[in-house]
Amino acid sequence: MPVARQAIHWRDAYLQELRVNRRLSPLTVNGYQRDLERLFVMAEDDGHPDPIELDHHSLRAMAARLHRQGLGGRSVARWLAGVRGWYRYLQKHQVIAENPALGIKPPKSPRKLPATLEVDDIGLLLDLPDDEPLAIRDKAMLELFYSSGLRLAELAALDWQNLDLAQKRVRVLGKGGKERVLPVGRFAIQALENWRDVRRQSNSAEPAIFTSRQGRRLSHRAIQQRLAYWSKRLGLGQHVHPHKLRHSFASHLLESSGALRAVQELLGHANISTTQIYTHLDFQHLAKVYDKAHPRAKKQQ
Repeated sequence: MPVARQAIHWRDAYLQELRVNRRLSPLTVNGYQRDLERLFVMAEDDGHPDPIELDHHSLRAMAARLHRQGLGGRSVARWLAGVRGWYRYLQKHQVIAENPALGIKPPKSPRKLPATLEVDDIGLLLDLPDDEPLAIRDKAMLELFYSSGLRLAELAALDWQNLDLAQKRVRVLGKGGKERVLPVGRFAIQALENWRDVRRQSNSAEPAIFTSRQGRRLSHRAIQQRLAYWSKRLGLGQHVHPHKLRHSFASHLLESSGALRAVQELLGHANISTTQIYTHLDFQHLAKVYDKAHPRAKKQQ
C-alpha cells in the first residue's frame, strides 16, 4: 500500500520548518529525514499506509523491534526523538490531538565515554610544519578547533567576519541557530594571522576562512580528510576526527579548571548532563594517576 499523500505532505512541511524557521544544519535535517523515512517504511510494513494515524502502542512496538534488529539504545532514542518531534509538529498544527510518541522509553545502553587525545598527542598534532600554503591553512584550522572546542559544522561555516583577532574571539552559530562568542588562544591567533596573510595573496572574494586551492569553502569531508592526513603523517598511531579534538578541548579544560558550567557554555550544550560526561573522563585520569602513584594501589612488579 502506498503511503498516504497527507503524511508525505506533513513530513515535507516539517523538514522545511527545520531548515528555514529553526535553521538547523543540513546534517541535522538529514538525520530527521532518515528517522521519518524509517517510520514510514515500518508503518507500511505493518499495514498502516498513514503514519499519522499510528498510536502509542504501535510506536512502542516499532522501537522494540528496532532494538531486536540490532539498533543500539542510543540510536533507538535518537529515532524516537525524531519521530516525537514530527508528531509534536502535527499536534501544533491540529492534525492530531495527542502525541503518540510521548512516554516511550528507549532501551538502556551503556554510556560510551568520548575518545580524547593526551595533551602530548595534541602538541604533536599541532606542531605540524607550516612551510607551504595548505599546511599553514591546516595549522590554523587545527589550532582553532582545539583552542575553541568547535564542532565540525561550526568551523566549516566560519567567515572572516565572524573572527575578531584583535579581541581574540570568534562568533559561531551552533545547533538550533544559537550564537555564542568564544575565546581564541594565542597560538590559534598567530596561526590564523599567518593564514590570513596567505589568503590575501589569492585575491579570492570567498568570505569563508578556510578555503581549498580553488578558493572555495572547505567541505566537511575535506576537513576530516586533512585531519586524518596529518594524524597519520605525524605518527599519532590513531584515527583523529574533528569531534575528538572537541572532546579533548573539553576534557583538558575541565581537568585543569573543574569549571563544569563554563565548559558547558563554551561547548554550547543545552543541558549540563551532556557536559557531565567529561567528569567521568576526568575521574578516569585521576584513577590512572592514583593507580600509578599510591603505595597501596601499585601493582607488584
